[in-house]
Amino acid sequence: MSHIETDLIHAGKSFNDTPAVVPPIYQSATYYAPAEADDYITAATDARYPYFYHRHGNPVSSQTAELVAGLEGTEAALLTATGMAAISTAVLTVVKAGDHVVAQQSHYSAASILLKELLPQFGVAVSYFDQGDNASLDKALRDTTTLIYLETPSNPNLAITDLAYVGKTARQRGITTICDNTFASPINQRPCDFGIDIVVHSATKYLGGHSDLTAGVICGTEEMVNKAWKKLLSLGGALAPFDAWLLLRGLRTLSLRVHQINANALALARWLEDHPTIARVAYCGLPSHPQHALAKAQMKGFTGMLCVEVAGADEYQQFARAQAVLNRLKIFANAASLGGVESLVVHPASMWGLHHSPEQKAKAGINDGMLRISVGIEHIDDLIGDFEQALAEI
Repeated sequence: MSHIETDLIHAGKSFNDTPAVVPPIYQSATYYAPAEADDYITAATDARYPYFYHRHGNPVSSQTAELVAGLEGTEAALLTATGMAAISTAVLTVVKAGDHVVAQQSHYSAASILLKELLPQFGVAVSYFDQGDNASLDKALRDTTTLIYLETPSNPNLAITDLAYVGKTARQRGITTICDNTFASPINQRPCDFGIDIVVHSATKYLGGHSDLTAGVICGTEEMVNKAWKKLLSLGGALAPFDAWLLLRGLRTLSLRVHQINANALALARWLEDHPTIARVAYCGLPSHPQHALAKAQMKGFTGMLCVEVAGADEYQQFARAQAVLNRLKIFANAASLGGVESLVVHPASMWGLHHSPEQKAKAGINDGMLRISVGIEHIDDLIGDFEQALAEI
């Protein structure tokens, strides 16, 4: 068995039927039909067949999906046009009218819209639990619960979910589990190793790694992925050929990037924790994180994501200071998204304001003085220096 770094370069080559070292971009919407009727039926009906019609499959998508499935330790994977296409397709593959879903209180804001607004329109009930409290999950479960939806570490507050507990509890009760593994990446964490059924990613983030594409991926058993593929045919969220090619290219350096990002984030988090103008640092790699022991038990690395709360007499002053820091940072760009080679910083309360009430923001641990930081691969001295000069002025 080869190592991850080797698989990232060589896995999935069977889908490249050309002599090109780098697989070509199959920029075609459709393909010539096979001469034999039986072969044409196979092409038209087999799940994820790469040479029929683009919405059904694409050779580079097939190669990339096989690579990601190997990274997550699952039988198969399916690429989608965006991370939310992966989440919504996976969820809608599992639930139907009359079902009940249990989800965390803290997760990606767009996923919360799906759970709070879209699913109830189709007769699916949703309730929530505190991901840091296993007893809270037990209380939320019902006889009609068919899905537990997870995200760990969570966006944006870096809370950790006990994957082994959730996986065991769900399997004992015949409940399907989905985990968004975007923040961790399969380099740092593989949820299926802990009994989780389905893993989803916004491949726009760490998997792509260069902020030049949008994509999503669903990982699971062959049977589940084929069901998701059939659902995706109706939802129409196929990934474009060029984005599939960019994602494959980005994956080649995933291990190198994530290990550098892990090291940078830990060093920056330690520095920020000692700074007098920072009230709190949320980073699961720090011993001060309330779930640090759990993070160590289920993660190999602690990602490039951290949150800080700027100190202040009240939230008004914290907000003003946080905005001042945003405006003074020079290397860290104030831009949405995360997981790229470049370092980014955003103000979560502003981004989440449209989707969350003040009470919901409080439950999700979003403070007006909070900054969410996505650490890149720049030199750590430059990253620390950027925050040093920005914090010196407040």
